[in-house]
Amino acid sequence: MMREWQRFVQSFGYAIAGLVYTVKTQRNMQIHVAAALAVLVLGWWLAIPKRDVLLVFFCIFLVLAFETMNTAVERCVDLTVGDRRHPLARIAKDTAAGAVLLTAILAVIVGLSVFTEPLWYWLTTGQRTYNMK
Repeated sequence: MMREWQRFVQSFGYAIAGLVYTVKTQRNMQIHVAAALAVLVLGWWLAIPKRDVLLVFFCIFLVLAFETMNTAVERCVDLTVGDRRHPLARIAKDTAAGAVLLTAILAVIVGLSVFTEPLWYWLTTGQRTYNMK
């Protein structure tokens, strides 16, 4: 039983190492993380409703997860083909990047839906707390 627990805990270490690698080495992941932090701070500052915060969190984690998977696909392709150019390798990388793009577009749409009214309210009234009616 103890061995299984150790393996379970060790798997979290591997997962965290993968996330750290992605954040350290991938410029787009760094951009996503910075944008996520900015959006979360803005959401807190504007006191957006709880259900909207959940939508924002969902989109953030979806984009970060897809960016992490994109990195995994890119590394697997690089491991397989090395420095050679292969049309299927390009397709695999482009398709994985396209998946990230789709989640990022979703995040922008949700962000506009969540933040437009509270931001407009703040800009026009100077009050941060927007009560949706």
